[in-house]
Amino acid sequence: MIEILGAGALTTVQDRGRYGCLRWGVGTAGAMDGMALAAGNILLGNEEGCAAVEVQIFPFRVRFGADCAFSLTGADCAAQLDGLPLVPWSAHQARAGQELILGTPPAGPARTSRAYLCLPGGVDVPMVLHSRSTQLRGAFGGLGGRALQRGDTLRAGAPAREAAGTGLALVPPELAMPLTKDGVPAVRVLPAAEYERYTPPSRAGFWRTAWKITPQSDRYGYRLAGEALQAIAPLEMRSHGIVPGVIQVPPDGQPIVQMRDAQPTGGYPKLGTVIEADLWRLGQAPIGSRIRFLEASWDEALDALDELQSWLADAARQVDLYRTTRSSA
Repeated sequence: MIEILGAGALTTVQDRGRYGCLRWGVGTAGAMDGMALAAGNILLGNEEGCAAVEVQIFPFRVRFGADCAFSLTGADCAAQLDGLPLVPWSAHQARAGQELILGTPPAGPARTSRAYLCLPGGVDVPMVLHSRSTQLRGAFGGLGGRALQRGDTLRAGAPAREAAGTGLALVPPELAMPLTKDGVPAVRVLPAAEYERYTPPSRAGFWRTAWKITPQSDRYGYRLAGEALQAIAPLEMRSHGIVPGVIQVPPDGQPIVQMRDAQPTGGYPKLGTVIEADLWRLGQAPIGSRIRFLEASWDEALDALDELQSWLADAARQVDLYRTTRSSA
């Protein structure tokens, strides 16, 4: 069990997401960085999609109520356990009464913004529509459908396997698979249904511009600022289905990228869709930073997804080998 001693706004319980519910008007929710979530669970011997604590405003403090393994992935936030620094992207062991503190990630062009605290067996909160993810807009899932706050307690589930133990750290995927354009973090995009209905200069500018993630951005959507996109003719559309990654263009020409808490329908034109394999990259982009878009083909999107699966499979092999070596020593 852990007790929350200090948490910023929007610290929530998230798993891989709530799928199969869009037809009921329920969005997916889930971890903004699915790769960090999966890696943290792999380190503990959990299923990749087990629920964890997603931290996006720091500092964050918890106290362990019992001896417990845990892992930290995502943003490197100078974590300390009773004052001792912890290696990021690795598993650790806490004793009852020890306090874990996650500090503010360092500034810089490679900064990431969300950290994940995973527990053996995952964070044990009730399942709602096949997921433990917090859906803030609907006020369900997670712990009472809300952000975590001081005094909350969370229990770990039943671990399927033994944690890898201390001493093994994974290379973060942003280092193993970097993607930038002119020194700016980038994500790949498939042109969408209304792409051709924008002027050629606007289409070119979309790929050329380094878009700023504005303070109006959150888990629902990233509102971007840059060279305004102009339609060839006014576009009026009925509301239609959307999913995380869809890039919509409102009348002011400043794109909005739908994120994990996106509503399942929208009426703005769709310029493109961030490929599934790059959603984690966008999910780690801090407010105020800039992002570039790279045009991708369907085959390239599938290849990128294969690359992620290969990284996760290799991480699981490393952890299994390390676990086996420790148990036989």
